[in-house]
Amino acid sequence: MTFSIVARCAKTGMFGVAVSSSSPAVAARCAYAQAGAGAVASQNVTDPTLGVRGLELLTRGASATETVAILKRTGAYADYRQVLVVDGQGGTAIHSGPNALGIWAEAKAENVACGGNLLAHDCIPQAMVDGFLASEGHLGDRLIAAMRAGLKAGGEAGPVRSAGMKLVRDVSWPVADLRCDWTDACPIEELANLWEIYKPQLDAYVTRAINPSEAPSYGVPGDE
Repeated sequence: MTFSIVARCAKTGMFGVAVSSSSPAVAARCAYAQAGAGAVASQNVTDPTLGVRGLELLTRGASATETVAILKRTGAYADYRQVLVVDGQGGTAIHSGPNALGIWAEAKAENVACGGNLLAHDCIPQAMVDGFLASEGHLGDRLIAAMRAGLKAGGEAGPVRSAGMKLVRDVSWPVADLRCDWTDACPIEELANLWEIYKPQLDAYVTRAINPSEAPSYGVPGDE
């Protein structure tokens, strides 16, 4: 019921996850990222602990390949899970259990891994990887490009209803955590619209957290 991407920006070291599904609030369960460590997507009969444990392993120095191997060996019901991981060196790894739902597939390259289940066909993840690699600019823009490419290639077998994107860089919290938890329209386009609104303000929100005295105008009534 889900297709997703985990990625690293080779220029900035930023990590990101983007995901869409026919289920509600998919990003709340499936998207995990930590600055300096990596990003994880845990999906298909989702076990959120795999995302949490995956980040712990990456933080302790495990590679993406080692992280996936450990999660596969120690996680409950691994045959039902899909896990995508990118590490701090751009290494990627994916586990797709044989009991993943419907048509499932995966694709990866340096700095990017994509996977999905209940897909329209098995070419969707490769279309997402290709879309990511062909795009330029901010990591958030490239994640949106990949999600659009996956949807254009066929996406899920049925309509998607939720989407989300998480970005981390040089602070301990996500610098962007955007979600469309349910819509009868296209959640990926709604997410793209949210990103276009948020992107110009991203750096200002980080500055306000670190040092408000150096922050730009807050842009609210009464602010001078």
